[in-house]
Amino acid sequence: MTEHSQIIETVKTVFLDQIPFNKLLRLQIESLDYDGARVRIDMRPELVGNFIQGILHGGVISAMLDVTGGLTAFTSLLKKMSHLSNQEKLERLAKFGTIDMRVDFLRPGRGKYFVATGTVLRTGNKVAVTRMELLNDENVLIAVGTGTYVVV
Repeated sequence: MTEHSQIIETVKTVFLDQIPFNKLLRLQIESLDYDGARVRIDMRPELVGNFIQGILHGGVISAMLDVTGGLTAFTSLLKKMSHLSNQEKLERLAKFGTIDMRVDFLRPGRGKYFVATGTVLRTGNKVAVTRMELLNDENVLIAVGTGTYVVV
């Protein structure tokens, strides 16, 4: 396993297994690399926000977009930190956090599963900005977001 793939696997483990809320949501990272992230969640009754319509809760949508944006921002930071050891990179992860996030809910969250993708808009020395989209299993755009993350 290369050093790059080792650090990516460690980041996946941190986000999925060491953050209790992400574990509770049962998020799945479908892909993660320097260019972005792809996160999936399967619909289940506990995630319904409007019981009459049976649609995905807005908080779940926001959480998915935030996790996806965070993963995207952090992997873009990893690319800039190629000169650091994996330990130093992980120490930066401990200081990493969301500063601001905007979510636009475009359609009701109907679907069997949902996939969020993230792309980097800019990664600076202190802040990274990402753009996220959430689509359902029929490839219908449900929500979009923009996230700002501290990367010091």
